[in-house]
Amino acid sequence: MITEKRTIAVDFDGTIVDDEYPKIGKPKLFAFETLLKLQENGHRLILWTYRKGRALEEAVQFCKENGITFYAVNKSFPEEEYDPEYSRKINADLFIDDRNIGGLVSWGEIHLQLLGEQKPPETIIKKQKKSWFSF
Repeated sequence: MITEKRTIAVDFDGTIVDDEYPKIGKPKLFAFETLLKLQENGHRLILWTYRKGRALEEAVQFCKENGITFYAVNKSFPEEEYDPEYSRKINADLFIDDRNIGGLVSWGEIHLQLLGEQKPPETIIKKQKKSWFSF
């Protein structure tokens, strides 16, 4: 569990949603619930994605519709100006990405590691539609 306020960079395709780029895939189980809880606890979330232009705008809007407004998008802070002289690497304490060695752990595991809770609250779980193949 992290207790200090952190800046957390989060990928979109394959991480927050299933990878169906350039379309927007189905949200990953507990992804938005975990991100909301992280924001409620004072952590800064940065959307760090390959998307640009209209595809990026659609992803940002999708996240807003699901309760997440990012501190910054594809930059370290909102006012940052892109300068090709400098690295595109952003300044974050943690990165959540499906391209990690070993892949993306479940959002339930992320919730446990970062928030110290076994799973999102039951009230949030009940809001999600269940399908025959959900766990």
